[in-house]
Formats: sequence, C-alpha cells, structure tokens
Amino acid sequence: MEQPPLRPLHPDALLSEAKLEKMRARASEELLKSLLPGGLECLQARPDGMILDGHHRIKVLRERGMNVDTLPREIHEKEDMSK
Repeated sequence: MEQPPLRPLHPDALLSEAKLEKMRARASEELLKSLLPGGLECLQARPDGMILDGHHRIKVLRERGMNVDTLPREIHEKEDMSK
C-alpha cells in the first residue's frame, strides 16, 4: 500500500532554528534511524501524511535531497474531540 506524501503540521517558519542546527549536525543515517517506528521519538503521522512528530528531522533530510515520503511511520488517527 502506497503512503501519502508527508505534510508538515507547522510551517517551516515556526520550527526552532536551534533544533534545526542540532539536527543538521547529525548524520543522515542517525536521523533516519531515529525516525523508525517503535522508537521513542519515531516519525508519527496521520493517515493523510500530516506529520505529528519528526518535523525538524524531516526538514533536514529534505534539505539533503532525501525522499522522505517513503519512510515508514506510525499512523495515528485524528482524535474525535466532540465526545
């Protein structure tokens, strides 16, 4: 089953520059490993590709020319707040 492309929940302008610099100092392989499902801070997204966790690492990997849309991710349904 093909996954939808990843979409940021927040605009890039709202990302922490300090955190981005910290992520830019890490090797791509390290960033990819940290995003694997099952990890403490894995890539989390909604079924439509909206990123819930992993924004900074995904941005840095995209800057490096990597196709992040094929990365495995933990899927979380949007909670129904009307209950």
